[in-house]
Amino acid sequence: MLLELPLAPTPTKRDIRKTSPDDLKAFMVEHGEKPFRAKQVTEWLWKNTAATFEEMNNIALATRELLDKHFVINGVTVQNKQLSNDGTIKSAFKLYDGNVVEGVLIPHDTRMTACISSQVGCSLTCKFCATGYMDRKRNLDAAEIYDQVVRIREQCESQYGTPLTNIVYMGMGEPLLNYANVVESVRRITAPDGLNMAPRRITISTAGIAKMIKKLADDDVKANLALSLHAPTDAKRNEIMPINEANSLAALKEALQYYHQKTGRKVTYEYIVFDGFNDGLDDAENLFKIAKWLPCKVNLIEYNPIENADYQNAADDKITAFHKYLADRGVQTNIRRSRGKDIDAACGQLAVKEKNQVVD
Repeated sequence: MLLELPLAPTPTKRDIRKTSPDDLKAFMVEHGEKPFRAKQVTEWLWKNTAATFEEMNNIALATRELLDKHFVINGVTVQNKQLSNDGTIKSAFKLYDGNVVEGVLIPHDTRMTACISSQVGCSLTCKFCATGYMDRKRNLDAAEIYDQVVRIREQCESQYGTPLTNIVYMGMGEPLLNYANVVESVRRITAPDGLNMAPRRITISTAGIAKMIKKLADDDVKANLALSLHAPTDAKRNEIMPINEANSLAALKEALQYYHQKTGRKVTYEYIVFDGFNDGLDDAENLFKIAKWLPCKVNLIEYNPIENADYQNAADDKITAFHKYLADRGVQTNIRRSRGKDIDAACGQLAVKEKNQVVD
């Protein structure tokens, strides 16, 4: 009688972009390859953004087959995308494990901006944000964040024939709750052997985690910082942003002043103007007091209503008066008009929906 032997388990392939340069070099030597092959492979992965080992055409076929046997490239693909009437493109990015995040290409006369996600969902439950009503499933790794930029850059060049100029970490998730991967992605994006983008073109936006703002300063992370403020008092901020209960305005003031002292950089305050909630001149005065903490600029943002919340955008005359109040007092203030509202791609609207349709 023949006994059926159990099948040997299939060896798990390693994610090659999570493999250190030293480990990759050691792997090459162990398998009879020249050490410099590791550098070639790394350049293909990050600078040339190869999605498969087959694309690495200056590396011998046998070496590529060896890599394919032991490693995997967990790339990000565009599951579907939508084109707004104003030219904004929203993409649903499929991750290797089936999770989906969203990213946006925002075209402008003087810049082309990629808005990218750092988490699958979000844990902060901001009351006005669609992502805040999703569960946080996991953090994105640095390569997944990087790939979003690569895919949006491809869309930018294909759709508009122009290079991507700016990146904002303002998509799904709280970047400073995925600190290590966000910082590593910035390093890769700005590296000469990566995308070689200028750090001044990159902005990390946070809902306000004081200790991590200080860590950005201590680590001298080469990117701009934006604080999603949205209310100028603790009482109002607690109402719409529960994170404020553990990160009060006083704590944020200390952290931001520390950040500016160590880096010399301005901070941007993002301020959505809600109808009847934070759009009065008393709110503008309180925001002016915050603006005096350190050199800064203020972006006043139109609100984009979502299904789960009752907030509405403030009237144009209220936003104009709010802007004038700050500008007259010497605060650098801009009004940011919403882009991509018709495809739920505007500020606060990102949440994965099955109804997305493919646009070729």
